[in-house]
Amino acid sequence: GQVLEQPTPIGDGGFGVARLQLSQGLLGKHVLEATEPVGIQVVVGQASDALTARATATPLLIGAKGSAIDLTLSAISFTTPAADPLPHRELTRLQELNLALGIPLHVRYRAAGFPIIGTSLDYFGFRNLEVMEGRVMTILGECVLGAGVAHSLDLGPDSTLFSSPATAFDVAGSTPLKMKIVGVLATSGTPDDKSVFVDIKTSWVLSGLAHGHMDVAMPEAESGVLTRDDNTIVANASVLPYTEITSHNIASFHFHGNSEEFPIDAILVVPHDRRSGILLRGRYEERSDPVQVLVPRVVIDDLMATVLSVRDFVILGSIGVGIATLATAVLVFVLSIRLRKREIMTIRKIGGTERRLRAILAAEICMVLGLSGSLTAFLVFVLSRIGTALALTIIS
Repeated sequence: GQVLEQPTPIGDGGFGVARLQLSQGLLGKHVLEATEPVGIQVVVGQASDALTARATATPLLIGAKGSAIDLTLSAISFTTPAADPLPHRELTRLQELNLALGIPLHVRYRAAGFPIIGTSLDYFGFRNLEVMEGRVMTILGECVLGAGVAHSLDLGPDSTLFSSPATAFDVAGSTPLKMKIVGVLATSGTPDDKSVFVDIKTSWVLSGLAHGHMDVAMPEAESGVLTRDDNTIVANASVLPYTEITSHNIASFHFHGNSEEFPIDAILVVPHDRRSGILLRGRYEERSDPVQVLVPRVVIDDLMATVLSVRDFVILGSIGVGIATLATAVLVFVLSIRLRKREIMTIRKIGGTERRLRAILAAEICMVLGLSGSLTAFLVFVLSRIGTALALTIIS
């Protein structure tokens, strides 16, 4: 239906056409809602609730210009970002404005299929995350597991976890890092449960921007030494970077290049107050460089509006499929009765009454409907467990 901006009088002095259009629109909406399949209700409802709650709890986001949806989903649900990263100097610039708290996010790597989130300790306070076991990370190479990761991998403090290469063909970039697990977070019911948290500098180690080398003065490095004198030791390429950071080798780890140019995928922005948030958005709107500031709730609302529009078309298609399925089922039952006509006659000859025949046929129909209902309930239960993850997979 369409609501008219200006009332259009009709011959009788009323607003019959406008009122009819509005009533038709409301009727169509109620019909779609009434005929919406339960599975779609579960998936869309769970995804909408989870994304909206997460977006509402995130005041602002800063990232490279590009898809607002991709940036928002990567920052609040930790999907792999599609846009280019920001240089770390953007976080420094934000902090210098003294209008908001900035929390960096680096979400490009995974461990055992779970996203590795490079961030700062401010993230745990911002999301109200509590450490259930152990402590938070404090040095390079340490990580904290979300409750879901710890449960799925059966890992806890003092265990280790290997990172995965960025891509299957990453032969020259990141080196898998053996990370020490120092803590496990309490369950929060958010994507944080299915994440591995490290310090932002550890994520730069994963990117190959920092590494350490074996001490060439040690006896085990002798095979890699080319020349040695009193002041200088020259080693060859066999002296490989470490893949584990320990108390013995952490001093050898160093970064290459200017850290202000190192990548971060997004910045969670927590303004000091409403006025600071408005001023901050104005500052970024005036900038001409490829940086954008977003309100996650607005982005998610637009996304869900699109999803609901698509859902309406799916419902219409489901109605057609449902009618066709019902007609097919009726046809099958009718043909079954005709094919069993001789059996029915035999039952009548041995004394079966019409009431008994109807009861037998009704029992068969109820059995089929009961099995169908049980299968439907099982599928709805499965969807209720994976609905949010499934919807995020489809959307992203």
